[in-house]
Order: sequence, then C-alpha cells, then structure tokens
Amino acid sequence: MLLILADLLSPQELQTARQLLRSARWDDGKDSAGTQARQAKNNQQLPRDSEAGRRIAAMVLAALERSALFLTATLPKRVFPPRVNRYGGEHNHYGDHVDSAVRQLADRHDRLRTDISCTVFLSPPDEYDGGELCIDDTFGPQRVKLPAGHAVIYPGTSVHQVRPVTRGYRMACFFWVESLVRSAEQRRLLYDMDMALLRLRQQHGESPETVALTGSYHNLLRMWADT
Repeated sequence: MLLILADLLSPQELQTARQLLRSARWDDGKDSAGTQARQAKNNQQLPRDSEAGRRIAAMVLAALERSALFLTATLPKRVFPPRVNRYGGEHNHYGDHVDSAVRQLADRHDRLRTDISCTVFLSPPDEYDGGELCIDDTFGPQRVKLPAGHAVIYPGTSVHQVRPVTRGYRMACFFWVESLVRSAEQRRLLYDMDMALLRLRQQHGESPETVALTGSYHNLLRMWADT
C-alpha cells in the first residue's frame, strides 16, 4: 500500500528542522546502504550522532505518535531511528534498488524487519528540480514529490529510486517500520476495515453494528499480530 500522510510535520517543526539543516555537516550516504544498494546510491546523509540528526529524528517520531493515519496504516511494532539525507550537486540521485530486508538498530543488538518504508519531505518542491521518489507499485510506476512536511509510506519490498536532482537540494527524512502484522495483504484489509468503521461512526455514531465490527477488527488483529 502506498499512502500519503499530509502535514505530518507542523509548520513550526518544519521551520525548526530547516534551521537545523542550514548549518549541518553532511557525510557520504553510502554508510547506511547494503551491498547492492551502495552501487546505486549517490547522496549525502547527516551523521547519526549529529545534533541536527537527533533533533529532527525526535520531531519525526513525535509526529508519528500523534498521526492516527500512520498508526492504523502501519500498525508499528518498531520504528528504525529516522535519518536525514540530501540530494544535489555531485551527490544527486539513488538508482533502482530494494531496501535491505533486515536492519541493525544502532547501539543495540536488536534487528528490525523493514516491512514498510517511509520518506518525510523537508524541502518544498519549488526549491529543486527532479528528485522524484519513483516506486514500482502493483498498479504501475508511481512518482512522488510532495510538499515539505508531507510523508509517504510504501512497501519495503518495492523497487524504487530517487531521480537525479538537477537544481537545488532535496532534503528528506527516511526510516523503516516493522509492523505488528507482517503480511501486507492483511495490513491492507485491517486498514480498509478501520477506515470504513471510522466513516460509519461519523455517519451513524456508535451502534450495535459498529461495536460488532470493531470486535471483528480487533479479533483479526489478535489473530495476525506478532507482539
């Protein structure tokens, strides 16, 4: 499932993030890529231990916690600590690749399965040319270039790329989600059911039918979730 999260970051959070990025120091982005992806990757990233990187990651994680749409669409079990990257100049693209299936969590012995990928756009689209996130979806190739503060989630299994940036700089935050529900098909069914229940409540309020359907939703989640 490919889903847009509009205005994930507030205007104040976005302003703070952009102020932090003005004086940030950038490293080669290949340090977070797997063997195959390193051959296609040509961008820059904030060092993991940088103040700007830590503060932006904290803002994004807080935004995810308050996003009902993110929570119902991903059913997160664990979230990889967000990183920040930049495309432009000589470091301007990321060719076709598939994200590594399992990521090592920094400073921990735990590993995370990358069920879902997420990009949070930090640069307004009029500040750069190119830089579209291109995702090979089941309905055909999708090109995503969103307003600053918006985010997109998409399957971690997808072949995707970032098209070359030919003017300006494209900055974004990226991370992965390990879901409580491993199956993408099951997650989609639960998401569709939850959205339908929301509309039913808005139209008719609580009723014996919505209570029964809510019970079915949670019983399916109980059946499929891995905690």
